[in-house]
Amino acid sequence: MPSHANPVNWFEIPVTDMARAKSFYEASLGVEITEMEMGPKKMGWFPMEMGAAGAAGTLVQGDGYKPSHDGSLVYIHVDKIDPTLKAINGAGGQTLMPRMEIGEHGFIAYFEDTEGNRVALHEHPAA
Repeated sequence: MPSHANPVNWFEIPVTDMARAKSFYEASLGVEITEMEMGPKKMGWFPMEMGAAGAAGTLVQGDGYKPSHDGSLVYIHVDKIDPTLKAINGAGGQTLMPRMEIGEHGFIAYFEDTEGNRVALHEHPAA
């Protein structure tokens, strides 16, 4: 059955040290990560609102989850990229690509988190 929604509704970011990753994302993004265990997996849930636009997601530590620069790239919406990159670098992450304009769609940047994942930021032009 066709859907008019955007196709991605969930993401998982692999981690090897949940406490370190939780601390990094909370300090970098100014959010509260909620930890829980689901079977053998440790998860750190980003804040989410049911029925709201955008994808929700979690940090995941467990078998089959390996941090990487390769593979899928998750874009996290932020109001302003530059102060977020400053917080990321201050929390132990590293800027891989500074803020770059992508025309009418705003701006993007890439960073490496404390686990070794390549993750992206997106700033909407109206933000």
